[in-house]
Amino acid sequence: MAEPSWQLIQEDRLVGMLVEKEVDMFWTDCHFVPGPGWDDLRPLFETSRDAWRSGDEEAAVEADEAIYARGLVLVPVAGGAPLTEFLLRINGDKARFRY
Repeated sequence: MAEPSWQLIQEDRLVGMLVEKEVDMFWTDCHFVPGPGWDDLRPLFETSRDAWRSGDEEAAVEADEAIYARGLVLVPVAGGAPLTEFLLRINGDKARFRY
């Protein structure tokens, strides 16, 4: 059986694919494969990551809000309701989200 996976979509652009690797209580850890829309959003995710790592919670929350404002949607590849309200972290080929 294939692992659950989601298309990360912004409007009509594929930002990337997330393939589930592990579920850890609230977070779903995934392998991330960038799509054609990734380069435009990468700086936002890097800003969020760097702010959380440095302990700058205010900047981290601002970055997360900027990501959320981009209208990203996680669409299950196997069908089902798209996720529109979630928190997403992407670092290289690793992603994690909670909804």
